[in-house]
Amino acid sequence: MTTRIKICCISSIEEAGLAVSFGASAVGLVGHMPSGPGPIPDDLIQKIATTVPPPVATFLLTSETSVNKIIEHHQRTNTNTIQIVDSLSDGNYAQLKESLKNVKIVQAIHVLNEMSVDEAVRISGMVDALLLDSGNPNLKIKELGGTGRVHDWRLSRMIREKSKCPVFLAGGLNPGNVQRAIEEVEPFGVDVCSGVRTGGKLDIQKLRSFIKNVMQTG
Repeated sequence: MTTRIKICCISSIEEAGLAVSFGASAVGLVGHMPSGPGPIPDDLIQKIATTVPPPVATFLLTSETSVNKIIEHHQRTNTNTIQIVDSLSDGNYAQLKESLKNVKIVQAIHVLNEMSVDEAVRISGMVDALLLDSGNPNLKIKELGGTGRVHDWRLSRMIREKSKCPVFLAGGLNPGNVQRAIEEVEPFGVDVCSGVRTGGKLDIQKLRSFIKNVMQTG
């Protein structure tokens, strides 16, 4: 099975077009975050999403934790997928799916320890996919992605084996380690932000190398 590729932290229509032209299956559009790279205004997210051709997925990364706020955020952006980067604090996934029938729901799991495995497996039956990242929502200023750090792929492998839904692997991936990551975890897809950027901008050479290495492995 070909490993899907999500290019995250897309900041412009041009970057989205570049990612799609190189073979990305999905692009990540980052809303307001407490920390980390890549946030852009909601109106720009909406504009970029309208330019991305099907069947490429457009992921809205939202740090909202209430179902009503997540729905409101989506209404301002109109992506076909929502990536929730923090834990739900109010409402549940069934309510989200009922309100957003044609929108896929992806829950980010920040892989910290064995408890993350239990959390991921529990949630996997309620969402369309999991995305395993290397943030830390327990810090005073939450890290909810874009850290550039690799987490324990052994735990990610355990989650992938037990998950009831597809799993994306994120966190510190780059052209040099993505093949090993795929071999060790065997995810449905991989997700990269800083690993294909130089000075915050999408780097064509890194992007080309990353996608080539994924294609050769997956």
